[in-house]
Amino acid sequence: MSRWETAGKSDDWHTPKYIFDAMGVVFGLDVAAPPSGPKHTPCNSWLPHSGLETSWGRNFIWMNPPFGGRNAIRPWLEKFFAHGNGVALMPDRTSAPWFQWAAHRADAVLFLSPKVKFERPDGTIGRSPGSGTALMAAGPAGVQALVNAKKLGWLAKSYD
Repeated sequence: MSRWETAGKSDDWHTPKYIFDAMGVVFGLDVAAPPSGPKHTPCNSWLPHSGLETSWGRNFIWMNPPFGGRNAIRPWLEKFFAHGNGVALMPDRTSAPWFQWAAHRADAVLFLSPKVKFERPDGTIGRSPGSGTALMAAGPAGVQALVNAKKLGWLAKSYD
């Protein structure tokens, strides 16, 4: 856990608008929206609670799950890759076993640069995080979203 991911702090952070603008897509469902609802996510619907327990249907999904403590993100990734249609925002932890597991399942990974400063619910910008951020794609629409946004970083595509 990085110094900015302190236990007891809120997971209610919004992805900056410029990331969605660069992807140029509309998502059918935000599966891990903050309780107040998505601020910038271009989506038709969202799940503020129970994203792991609720069906995602056949939607093209956006997933910025709670980063939480060590390995808390793995259940979200398992469901994301089983669903197979969307874009997931993850902390860039290339040496972590869960990241290695996920990267091998992603159809593409966009490593964002510079580090993403997320927004608090009140609109203020958080400090620079201790690690970078990556977008992972599952399915053709997810890959296209990352290709559209490749100016935001370095794009790696799967050749498996």
